[in-house]
Amino acid sequence: MVEVPVAEVLVVGAGPVGLTLACELARHGLRPRIIDAAPQPSDYCRAIGVTPRTLEVWDDMGVAREMIDAGLWLTGLRSVVNGRRTADAAQPDPGLPYAALGLPQYETERILTRHLAGFGIAIERGAVLAALSQDAEGVGARVARAGRPAEEVRAAYVVGCDGAHSAVRRLLGIGFTGAAYPWPFMLGDVRIDWDVPYGMSVRALRLVDGGPPDMFIAIPLPEPGRYRISMLAPPHLVPGSRTDHGIQAELAGPTLADLQAVADDLLPDPAPLSALRWSSVYRISMRLADAYRRGRCFIAGDAAHIHPPTGGQGMNTGIQDAYNLAWKLALVLKGASPDGLLDSYEGERRPVGADVIARTRKASEGYGRERGGAPDRAADAQVSISYRGTAFVEDEAGGPDDVGPAVGDRAPDVNGLVRQGLGFPLRLFDVLRGTRHVLLVHLNGACEPGTMQDLADWMRDHLLRDHLRVVVVASRAAGHALPGAELLEDRTGAFAEAYGRRATSCLVRPDGHLGWRGRSWREPGLRAHLRRLFPAA
Repeated sequence: MVEVPVAEVLVVGAGPVGLTLACELARHGLRPRIIDAAPQPSDYCRAIGVTPRTLEVWDDMGVAREMIDAGLWLTGLRSVVNGRRTADAAQPDPGLPYAALGLPQYETERILTRHLAGFGIAIERGAVLAALSQDAEGVGARVARAGRPAEEVRAAYVVGCDGAHSAVRRLLGIGFTGAAYPWPFMLGDVRIDWDVPYGMSVRALRLVDGGPPDMFIAIPLPEPGRYRISMLAPPHLVPGSRTDHGIQAELAGPTLADLQAVADDLLPDPAPLSALRWSSVYRISMRLADAYRRGRCFIAGDAAHIHPPTGGQGMNTGIQDAYNLAWKLALVLKGASPDGLLDSYEGERRPVGADVIARTRKASEGYGRERGGAPDRAADAQVSISYRGTAFVEDEAGGPDDVGPAVGDRAPDVNGLVRQGLGFPLRLFDVLRGTRHVLLVHLNGACEPGTMQDLADWMRDHLLRDHLRVVVVASRAAGHALPGAELLEDRTGAFAEAYGRRATSCLVRPDGHLGWRGRSWREPGLRAHLRRLFPAA
């Protein structure tokens, strides 16, 4: 175990990204500090849409059920274009463990804050990051609080999850390349009296040349009849505002009459708005940080990438930034993995941020003008994100007859697996859940005594009990045992269908992506990969 300064990790920002990171660090056995400049949580419902992949992350964290109970399933879209209503489009079945969820950001933060409290960690509010300095041993951070002397905090690492105007990014001198949209928007939380089914979103557009369409977008909230609505803001609401991203806190929000005027203009049927809970004016930008790491400091979420809200990708991408970084920080701080593993965070996640910006820019510029071709549902669900070709993923099983996920891909879930002694089937995700790497050994047939003995010998020589588990999948496993491993029967062939019918072995990382794959656990490449990943262990 390496020696660490007073705080192992200082997390700056207590939105969904910072909270996810702090919760994950705690689940991996660390004790982070988390600060936020705001004296209290925001009441604004900024992000709503939760992708299926984020729900998989929350499943692993143990909070998915609570999130689902607080939200609603997004069931489809009703469109009105140039005053004419088209057929309602049902939300397609993604064929994944989870569908798309609607959940107000303040509910997401409430649940994650309570989950973090279960680890004995509280958000330190009203704490402003004022200065950063770092050396080979750690980071010095000055934290200012109103009415109190500034505190000097020493941490092994600092992660800025503090939004588009990130103090961490600014203090590190990291560029934020991109530009602001010239058009301001307004939004509000209202009740709408209309015949739209529960869970269905509404978009009404008037297409214009040379700019964005006039729009009225209503995203349902869990409370029946309530919606978060957004639309272009009229010039009189944004005089002289220069903030290039986010809610314009210095400006008064639109009135109910401002919002109703747009609804009356664009919707063919009456839609009375009432019970305005809050409203605001906001701007959007498209920017990508020039780097995600400077020495012992990192940035994640909106601090690293901002873009139009089309498709609800922003918060979800940031949560998955945190999920990617947490297990790597934990292994390095525990002395099990080299510092170079932390470089893979930028190598894996920055291309994802760039891709999201490109896709949301294209979608927003063509909003309402879609012509041909189905949307990329896997991309929208964020399950197609892959780290193929990056530094810490290695493939020794590829070939012309290759079937199944590639190294770097998300490990697919599988239903119907059977474990001896259990009177119910298992999902593969039930087995993968946890903080350690999992070696999946697919035998492509029945367990054989000789194979079990060979694997037992390998485990004796190679198993890193603090960092690695072994799971064996076979067509028949009854009557066999492998102490220290889980034996699962693939009675329906679902695993072979998803991962390929030939014998293979896969190393699944704590974030659910494949880090190594080969024809057998006997491959010398697996031993080399484990030595590279866990040199100290």
